[in-house]
Amino acid sequence: MLLRALILSLCLLAPQAFAADGLTLLTLDGAQESQAVNIKLEILALMTALSLLPALLMMMTSFTRIVVVLAILRQALGLQQSPPNKVLIGIALVLTIFIMRPVGDRIYQDAYLPYDQGQLELTEAVAIAKVPLSQFMLAQTRETDLEQMLKIAGEPTNLKAEEVPFFVLMPAFVLSELKTAFQIGFLLFLPFLVIDLVVASVLMSMGMMMLSPLIISLPFKLMIFVLVDGWSMTVSTLTASFG
Repeated sequence: MLLRALILSLCLLAPQAFAADGLTLLTLDGAQESQAVNIKLEILALMTALSLLPALLMMMTSFTRIVVVLAILRQALGLQQSPPNKVLIGIALVLTIFIMRPVGDRIYQDAYLPYDQGQLELTEAVAIAKVPLSQFMLAQTRETDLEQMLKIAGEPTNLKAEEVPFFVLMPAFVLSELKTAFQIGFLLFLPFLVIDLVVASVLMSMGMMMLSPLIISLPFKLMIFVLVDGWSMTVSTLTASFG
């Protein structure tokens, strides 16, 4: 359901093009008559949306913040390849679906179902689907980042929230997500940094300068992380950061 809602929202890339009934790709000239081969623009837009879905998923949802925080957490623990990248991406996707579910439900109920039942034109459904997604992105976007993108785009900086162009909102949203992800990652990194400093100081005082502190600190960091239920705390913090 969320996937359908996201695919529908991706049609914002070319809302005016959908007004046409079809697109003539080529013409076959036979002995008796000419036959035109037509493909509906909706099918072309759907195939294009599927190819762009991974990139737009990162730009329009909570995926970016989650996957960056998980990567920083793995680095703070001192683990290079565990959990693997596929596991981190899988966790980020599951949490993204969980966090974006209210937005997806609104798009599905208000835009996709009426369009699927023939009650709305595609352009009308796209306009309706844009509202909850824009509201989510605006709620997570910093005013400074939005103002900076408006200046770069040459737009007035005193626009109301509903007047902000969608393709100005997207880069501002991504910048805000990266800033927030690094702030959360910094707070996660601090306790593990303290453990590394303590272990390094102890080894230096014992004269064991040739022994890498990471070898000694890694088991302690893993033990503490498990004892405090670190994964649950990280997921709760990430979920709560989206309000």
